[in-house]
Amino acid sequence: MSRLLNIEEPAAAAQRPSMTAFLALGFRPLYIAGAAWALISIALWIFAPQTLDGPLPHVYWHAHEMLWGFIITIAVGFLLTASATWTGFNPLAGRPLGALCLLWLIARIGFLAGGLTGFWIATAAEVLFFVAAAASLMRVMVKGRSRRNYGLPVLMLALGAADLLYLLAALEGNYATLMQRFDLGLIGMAVIALLIARRVIPFFSMRMVQGLQIPMLTRSGQVQMVFSALALASGVLLQIVPATGPAFLPLLMAFSLALTGLISLGQLLAWRPLAVLRKPMLWILYLGYAFIGIGLLVAAVQVSGLLDPALLRGLLARSATHVHLIGMAGFCILIIGMLTRTALGHLGRPLALDGSMLASYWLMVAAVVFRLAALWPSAASQHLLHLAAAAWILCMGLYLWRFVPMLIRPRPDKPATAAPPRAATQPAQAR
Repeated sequence: MSRLLNIEEPAAAAQRPSMTAFLALGFRPLYIAGAAWALISIALWIFAPQTLDGPLPHVYWHAHEMLWGFIITIAVGFLLTASATWTGFNPLAGRPLGALCLLWLIARIGFLAGGLTGFWIATAAEVLFFVAAAASLMRVMVKGRSRRNYGLPVLMLALGAADLLYLLAALEGNYATLMQRFDLGLIGMAVIALLIARRVIPFFSMRMVQGLQIPMLTRSGQVQMVFSALALASGVLLQIVPATGPAFLPLLMAFSLALTGLISLGQLLAWRPLAVLRKPMLWILYLGYAFIGIGLLVAAVQVSGLLDPALLRGLLARSATHVHLIGMAGFCILIIGMLTRTALGHLGRPLALDGSMLASYWLMVAAVVFRLAALWPSAASQHLLHLAAAAWILCMGLYLWRFVPMLIRPRPDKPATAAPPRAATQPAQAR
């Protein structure tokens, strides 16, 4: 079992919270914001759904806030930080980063309690959030000549566009269109998640497991990116062609999703998963990556329309299945691992778990198990849903309790007035 620490922080304890440190790199405020909102939004969705009656009501709000309000927020925080390593330039710090976080906060409040006027203010703030994040990323990518990462700002803009399309469909009340546009956001986030995870998981593993040598699988990763982008493009075309349009588009999308998922699972096997079973900080990342691959395969089955509906009854027949496999079992398991691993690395802390961090991993796994079990209609479904929510809330609460004091203070090895350090936890080939 990887070493568990009761991490003592005499140096950090002597340092006061610092706004300069808090706004030094994107991960600091956005990790806190995303984790806090994940806790609050699930608590509202499960235990106080009567409060969700605005222009973005009930399940529309829940789906939107989980993907764009939580998952993609964490991705933006990671990319704004990792790009400093890849390029040598910090995309956002200080007041500009604070302004970006303010846009995020306006969007959350507006969608929750702003009425129709608040909805449009929130929509404008959210679009500006994505435009500003993408522009900041592209600026440092060009400045640092990080050509292989030029696609990331474009993907960020695509996520913002999918968000806007989703919000417009929500106002129309067209659930079928809404889910199609949600899937665009889900696939777009999958492209980013696969790209990031394929780079960092081998790197993290080889650093943590002595003597472990695993391939980076650059060529299969390139093929994976081509087909995941093709799946995304097929989904976009399905939005703009008539319902009686080309019949091959759903098949092309299904084929691309299936191949992307199969490549993901093949990569995972090549990364020697048995070698990391005693390293929770690693197996949590492997597990999340595996669920993304499985979820993409399930999505391919649902999109293809080739199988008899009678064969798809039960879990496979429900769109919620692939959404929760990719979005919760995949992204969110990856996220809790990345929230701890990257925060510890960028904060200059020992790369080891204490008891609360390990507990947050198991609570996330429990939340996923209970939520997937609740998808199967039964008398226990509501109880399972409540158990999933409780485990989720405890998971995020533990993360915030442990990491907020570190995220709002300077690194123990750096004074509060120092320039933001270049992150040192990402592989050089990611540049």
